Amino acid sequence: MTQISRYYAAACQIDLPNPADREEIAARVDHFLDLIGYAVDGYRPLHDVRLVVFPEFAHAAPIYGTVEELLDRLAVPIPNEHTERYVQTARERGVYIQTGTFLESDARWPGHVFNTTCLIGPDGLLTRYRKVHTWIPWELHTSPPDLPGYDEPLFPVAETDIGRLGAAICYDWLFPEAIRQLALGGAEVLVRVSAYMDPWGTAEPLDWWTLMNRARAVENMSYVVAANQAAQLAHYPPFSWPGGSMIVDYDGRILARAEAGTGTKIVVGPIDLDALRYERDRRAGHHLLGHLRQDAYTRYSGRPSKRTM
Repeated sequence: MTQISRYYAAACQIDLPNPADREEIAARVDHFLDLIGYAVDGYRPLHDVRLVVFPEFAHAAPIYGTVEELLDRLAVPIPNEHTERYVQTARERGVYIQTGTFLESDARWPGHVFNTTCLIGPDGLLTRYRKVHTWIPWELHTSPPDLPGYDEPLFPVAETDIGRLGAAICYDWLFPEAIRQLALGGAEVLVRVSAYMDPWGTAEPLDWWTLMNRARAVENMSYVVAANQAAQLAHYPPFSWPGGSMIVDYDGRILARAEAGTGTKIVVGPIDLDALRYERDRRAGHHLLGHLRQDAYTRYSGRPSKRTM
């Protein structure tokens, strides 16, 4: 595998009405493929865009009140005809695509819906990440660890020619333990696929979106590419969505950021794997991955979750 050590990532935020039926997803994918073209071709004279990221609920949000309705109206299996279109585009353009989330059904787990994002590259569907920390109590999705006998990797990391990539979804990012699993799995670029609403978005005093993106980058000495919903209230009630998609480096520097506010936008920023790897190898101080003391964190062992306390 020939390594590409320097390239640009594009975080794409969107403002579109939410589909009410799975038949509407294809038109969404048409739009996202156009955005990929804008990112890759439009910036080609300036930058080599090799990674394109979309936000949570890009294909569909859980607008119905029961799992049965979601399965009947919006959920789709993975792979599907939409992921195949992404594969074709990735192959034609030589890019990697972190899809916005699907509401996923799986015949192995009848009666359950997953909130799922896929990493797709020129060689096909590389990883499927199912949201672990569902946004309780609003989201009806199943968290994979709650399923007895679940045997797929919870935090997969893909080895690619643009580095080792790992993704997690929105609320997952408020849990440093979750993103640390990706880093300990070797991830160099952490991808956040998110629908992070006001007031915990881009504006003080509750700019959690910015805070968490920068903190997770520093904690894990990794790049962060974060795509956020930018939908107006009418499109994704009962919340409005502030956008602010960004690329952050391994020291927490914001390298590029979309202006806060609704509206479809593309923001691009540099990924320099040589610099990252040099710092990971060189640093003796502030090496938070290297200085972990797993033996000291005994209170994690056997601690019940809040739902069972």
